[in-house]
Amino acid sequence: MRTVDKSVAGVGERQYHIGVAPGEVSTVALLPGDPFRVPLVAEFLTDVQEVAHQREHRTMVGTYKGRRITATSTGMGCPSTAIAAEELIRVGVTSLIRVGSSAAVQPGVRPGDLLVSEGTLRNDGTTAAYVHPGYPAVPDLPITMELERQAARIASREGVASLNGLNASDDAFYAEGPEWIERLRREGILNIEMESSALYVVARLRGVRAGMVCACSSNLVDGASLYSGTKDALQAGWAASIEAALETAVALEL
Repeated sequence: MRTVDKSVAGVGERQYHIGVAPGEVSTVALLPGDPFRVPLVAEFLTDVQEVAHQREHRTMVGTYKGRRITATSTGMGCPSTAIAAEELIRVGVTSLIRVGSSAAVQPGVRPGDLLVSEGTLRNDGTTAAYVHPGYPAVPDLPITMELERQAARIASREGVASLNGLNASDDAFYAEGPEWIERLRREGILNIEMESSALYVVARLRGVRAGMVCACSSNLVDGASLYSGTKDALQAGWAASIEAALETAVALEL
């Protein structure tokens, strides 16, 4: 009997879930959650090629200001994000920047505002399988500082706000009740999303870099849910967050 060691299985090969092989991607990848948002990243790029689209993972590669850029969707939640990150790292990606949607839990934050993560409260089950309960989920510092700089510049141009702070990663979207939301507000958490804790932990364990800039989708303490008609502002926020991530990739030569 020979037990499979998943830490080495598939290394150097076409990856089982994302369908990408070594040599088909760049060293930096932007990670939206939704596969239908990968083409939104591609709108900023030239010489775009679709590399793969399997399950929730869609990958396109193109060029931005002379730099080769990969965009791969993670799907929703930490389990699929961890898989995407692991497999992208196996085929040569060394910097991962999440560009997603996130709900604010501090008053005054508006849909379309930009939110840069400085660390994540790990309220997920995936990272518990990887590390000690007290292990921090933190992004790469230089990437985060550049994301903050670029997001502030772009937000000023677009007439929206750019905010930096701690976020939470939750597993259960519809289980986020008023008590939980209020607790996060009291503890100074800026926003909630569902992927960054896995992204940060996997990146740290595998020796690569990660960061996140999100567009605010709603404000759970100001009464603006995803059902409140915020789509236009969110769409503009997605574009601004993607531009901030791309400019960061160029500035840092990721």
